[in-house]
Amino acid sequence: MFREMRRFKQQISDEKCIQILKEQPRGVLSMIGDDGYPYGIPLDHWYSEKDKKLYFHCAKVGHKLDAIQKCDKVSYCVMDEGFRKEGEWALNINSVVVFGRIKIVTDEDKKREICTNLCRKFTDDEEYIQKELDSAFSRVCCLELVMEHMTGKLVNES
Repeated sequence: MFREMRRFKQQISDEKCIQILKEQPRGVLSMIGDDGYPYGIPLDHWYSEKDKKLYFHCAKVGHKLDAIQKCDKVSYCVMDEGFRKEGEWALNINSVVVFGRIKIVTDEDKKREICTNLCRKFTDDEEYIQKELDSAFSRVCCLELVMEHMTGKLVNES
C-alpha cells in the first residue's frame, strides 16, 4: 500500500525513527484541507512508547479538525536539528515521515495524560504544568495518530 523509499541507502532504522519522534518536540501534520488543497500545520507532539502512537493537542474548532472529520488519513513529518561532520559545511538531517489515521481523543484521563506529557517535553516545572492543566484543560482537544507506516532517512545537504 505504501511506497518503498526510493533512496533506500539513506534509510534509517525504525529504532532511530522512534528516537527522533521521542526527542524532537514538533513536526508538520499534513491533511487534505478545503477544496482538496493540502493543509500542513506545525504541531507539538508526544510519542507514547506504551501504545506506539503519536498525540497532539489543539483547539476544539478550526481548519485542522474540519479536515480530519472529512478524511482521517494524514502524514506527519519530523526533522532533527541536524549535524555537521568535522571539516564539512553540509548539514546532515534525519527526517521521519509517518502515515496513519487520526482521531479525536474523548477519554478525559487519556487527554490529561497527553497534555501532561506534551508539557513535559518543554518543562519539568510540575507547578507550571498543573497550573496550565487547571486553566486550559477544558479548552483543549487532543488527537491520536495511529501509525500505519513510517520511514526515515538521513540526508546530506551537499
